[in-house]
Amino acid sequence: MAEDNRPSWDEYFMKMANDVATRTTCLRRGVGAVIVKDRRILATGYNGVPTGLTHCSETGCLREQLGVPSGQRHEICRGLHAEQNAIIQAARYGINIAGATIYVNTQPCVVCAKMLINAGITEIVYQNPYPDELSQELLAESGILVREYTGE
Repeated sequence: MAEDNRPSWDEYFMKMANDVATRTTCLRRGVGAVIVKDRRILATGYNGVPTGLTHCSETGCLREQLGVPSGQRHEICRGLHAEQNAIIQAARYGINIAGATIYVNTQPCVVCAKMLINAGITEIVYQNPYPDELSQELLAESGILVREYTGE
């Protein structure tokens, strides 16, 4: 908590990312993302299947059924990642996210890292590490500030 007993901005937005994650329809991992610029929320996203499609809770997790380890074979998953959904929501409603910060409760995978780079995100604040070396390499090369949130 900040000195005035209010949460810091990082704490405030990371709590929101964790709250957004509670909407997940993924059976493996609940991830939430909040895109912020000038301390204003621009878009949010959580991981799950595209709008209108049957949730994995009803179909079962294909990756689980096939024994696919975490972080591999993203293309066979029915769902989108939280970062992807946040970017899509911003695009759908005409919100410019260039120069924004994204708060996400899990470190982005390589697919999301590439999307965040091209979307013009300038800072990523994540809470839980995710072992994706290529993602980390690309983000370092891109110049995006990447910070692990460890609480305050």
